[in-house]
Amino acid sequence: MATTSALKPRKAPRQARSKATVDVLLDATARVLVSDGYAGASTNRIAEKAGVSIGSLYQYFPSKQALVTALRRRHAEQMLAMLAHMGAGAAEASAADAVKILVHAVIAAHRVDPQLHRVLGQEVPRPYATDGRTDIESDMRALTKTLLQAHRAHILPPDLDLASLMLFHTVESLVHAAVIDGRPAFTVDILEQEICTVVLRYLGLDQNKN
Repeated sequence: MATTSALKPRKAPRQARSKATVDVLLDATARVLVSDGYAGASTNRIAEKAGVSIGSLYQYFPSKQALVTALRRRHAEQMLAMLAHMGAGAAEASAADAVKILVHAVIAAHRVDPQLHRVLGQEVPRPYATDGRTDIESDMRALTKTLLQAHRAHILPPDLDLASLMLFHTVESLVHAAVIDGRPAFTVDILEQEICTVVLRYLGLDQNKN
């Protein structure tokens, strides 16, 4: 079992050169995870891929787990940034259009390096699989609840906390099937339309109305 110290960077980069080195190391970690899987990744392999010495790697990260924790945090932040960018305007849209914007934004967020997302979600062992992670679920549920509150008069579910929980897990599992798992029988566009239909019907909204 990894200790807490083994999951944390040794030092935070403050100078531009140090930040660039950390970015190179995290980029290399992502490439190695995707190509070799978590089990096949090692600090030596990551240092080689990054083009730095193993000593330089250990200046910043004490272990593979620390690298993966930092990478998970960066990946989550990138997903949340995409979600915020693509979801802009949902609060001002009609209820039906807000659903469509939000579903499209969630899919776009999951298309930020889906192969890496799969490895981080499926291969990184517990108990440190979620350490250091930006809480995507909490942020997405909060965004969903905010949108539901904005359209409270037009939706059926009375409990918005429960509704946001239901919608998060429903949309998350369907998006994973469409994007992360790469089901070849359906295009992402078709699955996006079907996800919108599921959500709109759950909320009691007419998808043909704006």
